[in-house]
Amino acid sequence: MARKQSAPRIWRDSERLAGQGEGRFTAYGIILGLGVFMALATALDLPAFGNANGRALELVSVPDKAATAPLGPVTTTDIEAQEGSEPELAISPPAQAEPVIDERHLTVRRGDTLMRVLRRAGAKREEAHTAIGALKSIFDPRRLKVGQKLTAAFRPEPESDGNAAKGDALVAVIVTLDVERSVSAVRTEDGFEAQEIVQSLEPSFVRGADRIDDSLFVSARRTGVPARVIMDLIRMFSWDVDFQREIRHGDRFEILFESFKDEDGRAVKNGDILYASLALSGEDLQLYRFATEDGAVDYYDAKGQSARKALMKTPIDGARLSSRFGKRRHPILGYTMMHRGLDFAAPRGTPIMAAGDGVVERASRYGAYGKYVRIRHNSTYKTAYAHLKGYAKGVRSGKRVRQGQIIGYVGTTGRSTGPHLHYEVHRNGKKLNPLKLKLPTGKKLKGSELARFLEEKAKTDVALNETPASSREASVKR
Repeated sequence: MARKQSAPRIWRDSERLAGQGEGRFTAYGIILGLGVFMALATALDLPAFGNANGRALELVSVPDKAATAPLGPVTTTDIEAQEGSEPELAISPPAQAEPVIDERHLTVRRGDTLMRVLRRAGAKREEAHTAIGALKSIFDPRRLKVGQKLTAAFRPEPESDGNAAKGDALVAVIVTLDVERSVSAVRTEDGFEAQEIVQSLEPSFVRGADRIDDSLFVSARRTGVPARVIMDLIRMFSWDVDFQREIRHGDRFEILFESFKDEDGRAVKNGDILYASLALSGEDLQLYRFATEDGAVDYYDAKGQSARKALMKTPIDGARLSSRFGKRRHPILGYTMMHRGLDFAAPRGTPIMAAGDGVVERASRYGAYGKYVRIRHNSTYKTAYAHLKGYAKGVRSGKRVRQGQIIGYVGTTGRSTGPHLHYEVHRNGKKLNPLKLKLPTGKKLKGSELARFLEEKAKTDVALNETPASSREASVKR
């Protein structure tokens, strides 16, 4: 009880002593303050006392806190509301900068899974598993392909209580499907959310036209036409043109195809060939792209006649005709015998295409032919392909193939002196010269489809006339 009462007695004694000495201390303080001020005025050569009030306040005033405070929002605290207290500026600390997002770009390797790629990027297993689970709603991770691009984004995590870094947190995964589409898993409060990203591409036309000085492929590449587009161009005319014998120095080509640019104006994707022409020894061959009402896309001449034939003249690109149909001295057996096909010399591994739609009758070794494929196209025609290095995936007996589909690759199996394709055409069991074969023509447009084709043709002609042709000089600069 004594300890509880001591505090009020102490406060009363201090108040009494303060009251008795208040007058003395006040008088002494005034006299002392005047003396100090006069001494300062004399030493600093200040103006007379009556005119010095403003200057003196100027000298002893406290600098503005707001002017010297660190950058950041300024707020006032609750202490300003207390009666008799001087307002005090409370400076809030500067806002912390947003943590830097670290993007790590990876390429899918052979044998990779999505989990393996993310772990290689530095993701924690639990976070990677959650992100992959979200992606599965729009993308099958098993469809990941070798060479596919992937981006993993991370941000630093705050340190733990033990002052040891927890590691970076996975905040997003982006899988690039093609130049237009990507899928992503983005971190949210509840985990990860899957999104599909579609980049808008700007379509444009590209036109190439020039003289053929050597081969069509080399001349077209010289003007800047992409290699894949040139291969499509060759396939368009492969039913009518033997590119080994019918291309002459001075012939000309012209092509109009679509190109798509990204937001930065870079060409990232090539579209379809809309028009192509070959001027061969005075004969002008023109083809236009057209889709019929049933959705089938093909190329037609100016009158609406399809360029597609029952069989292609040459089922291989970029090959040299090394041996014709007819009697010859066999390079291995050493005596003259009938050569009942065409030989196309080409590098080992060159793709071989099916000459027409049909069903594979045989895909296996066949005596001196080595690895061999035979396709039945209808009740009349068959084609055969010999000395293959190997078969394309899925090509086997009973499998249906389409015209232009890759069925195998050039090799030198069987009785062969070097890599080449031996190609045969059978009609009712008899082997014919493919170069002299009169092939039935394809579809002829009529009625409303012909009228619609002519409208599309007119639009293509306008685009052709309005698009400047790329020059050899421009392609060299690129």
